[in-house]
Amino acid sequence: MERRLVETLKNGTEIMFHNFYVTLVTCDMDYVLCEMPIWKHCYHTLHSCDRWFINPAKYEEPSFHEEGLNSLDVMSEKVLSREDLLRYFEQVKSKIMAYLDTLNDKDLYEIPAGYIHNRLECIIGQMRHFYCHLGNINATTIIETGKWPRVVGMSALTQGLDKNNLYEE
Repeated sequence: MERRLVETLKNGTEIMFHNFYVTLVTCDMDYVLCEMPIWKHCYHTLHSCDRWFINPAKYEEPSFHEEGLNSLDVMSEKVLSREDLLRYFEQVKSKIMAYLDTLNDKDLYEIPAGYIHNRLECIIGQMRHFYCHLGNINATTIIETGKWPRVVGMSALTQGLDKNNLYEE
């Protein structure tokens, strides 16, 4: 089966997760953006990817989730720590990368059971959403520290993804 397009999506997704890892370890979780702390923006981003990347019609909330925890319109009593978010990040990343390993290019045209968009639309939609929030969160780091969290592109695949190189020089 042909997997050229899926491999392209997989590479882009790996870079996307690397870039969000940098975001998670460099941001100030308590910084308030649009009346919500950054930790909530981080959770919203991960939760949306977890729910919508594969099939939102067949989704189970993470065990620690509470009503409204993912909403940027509702203040939550529960607070997630950086460690909580890093653990959830690893779970979401593993789930998504394993899912991509099961697909071939023909599968991208299929509509997941109980949903209205094809797999490619789900994937691209989440990549777009993910990067929008990543940029907002990184902007708060830039405002607070004057440092730019390192966001890598396609060349990172040949140069390697360095988890220790967190800021632009």
